[in-house]
Amino acid sequence: MVAISAVGLTKSYGDKAVLNGIDLTIPAGSVFALLGPNGAGKTTTVQILSTLIPADGGVARVAGHDLVREADGVRKAIGVTGQFSAVDNLLTAEENLLLMADLNHLRRREGRRRAEDLLRRFDLTEAARKPVATFSGGMRRKLDLAMTLVGDPKVIFLDEPTTGLDPRSRRTMWEIIRGLVADHGVTIFLTTQYLEEADQLADRIAVLDGGRIVAEGTAEELKRIVPGGRIRVQFADTVQLGAAAALFDYATADAEALRLDIPGDNSVITVKAVLDALDNASVRAESLTVETPDLDDVFLMLTGSTGVGVR
Repeated sequence: MVAISAVGLTKSYGDKAVLNGIDLTIPAGSVFALLGPNGAGKTTTVQILSTLIPADGGVARVAGHDLVREADGVRKAIGVTGQFSAVDNLLTAEENLLLMADLNHLRRREGRRRAEDLLRRFDLTEAARKPVATFSGGMRRKLDLAMTLVGDPKVIFLDEPTTGLDPRSRRTMWEIIRGLVADHGVTIFLTTQYLEEADQLADRIAVLDGGRIVAEGTAEELKRIVPGGRIRVQFADTVQLGAAAALFDYATADAEALRLDIPGDNSVITVKAVLDALDNASVRAESLTVETPDLDDVFLMLTGSTGVGVR
């Protein structure tokens, strides 16, 4: 089952090409993360797929509906949570949810039932009748996402949903997002500048730069694109460090830190070879750490754009 598919999406503003032929295939019941620097076209992609703006070219289907010919069907099947909370500060949490129920044309009893369920699910029951103006940033974001769910969407677009949240609130949002997929089979399209967020949540990640997808895969597949894995070995004194350094070509010794960095692919075979070489030479190591490239390294290697502007 494919929740979102797109072929050749393009979008320009004047003579600036924001999207230059985007292809996407996102399975239902998964989390897909779109990464990219400011100006890469992340938000523009979300706006097109959620029918907020038209594409200049290309075709797309969302939740089984053609983006152009069946735009109303797309809107009924999706929810959108943007970077900034869309809640009404003058209303209570419960009133915000009931307003969304009215906008979704739910019967009054069903609207109240769904509001109560969402308040409970997002741990907002105690704050249900408090004005949203008194809420913390994390509570606002939870309510914002709860409002998105009133319409029971099949696909949710989360455009940088944890921007401005503290680490604890961000992790709470991660747990909520995981639960939406695991318990309800929702498909999540996530844009984020927090690379750890994509690493933690996404089944697949695409890197967008200069209006094009420059890489796509799982987090582990993307990390393997970047060379530079190393085995870091710690020693108790300079004698052991010097003896170990003599065993390995291209190793880098740090005499002050008593550390030896050995380039390698970090496979089990390579690590075992390092340990065997140390053992055969009677060199004693205090500790060994395997370090691999992370998504920061992938992002920096793949994205050449640093400018700001249309996102």
